[in-house]
Amino acid sequence: MFKYDSVHGRYEGSVESDSEGLTINGEHIQTYGMMDPTQIPWGQVGADYVVESTGVFTTTDKCQAHIKGGAKKVIISAPSADAPMFVMGVNEGKYDPKNDNVVSNASCTTNCLAPMAKVGAWVNGVLMHCSI
Repeated sequence: MFKYDSVHGRYEGSVESDSEGLTINGEHIQTYGMMDPTQIPWGQVGADYVVESTGVFTTTDKCQAHIKGGAKKVIISAPSADAPMFVMGVNEGKYDPKNDNVVSNASCTTNCLAPMAKVGAWVNGVLMHCSI
């Protein structure tokens, strides 16, 4: 998927894979295929921030498994029932780095729609309300 991307086109550098991960232009990137995040050695590999994109771990309690694995912060790429939600350009100023160790970055729809809606408001001067 990295070498042949339908949006960005073909990557012209070198891309290799093996049982331990990817090597891109000579730089090795370790990958893991474990269902239990407590088994992933985030701390040992220096991964302070983990982006949780499986859709399985979407609550603060479930994301503690990444923290137990050694991560310092977890960013959920989906809405969460209990983690504080931050959207860039909307409320990122409320993020508290001392206390917010597990956060949600809202949904992909929110992050795709918000910039377009903002531009639409600038161009048209009015943001139209749509209901589905």
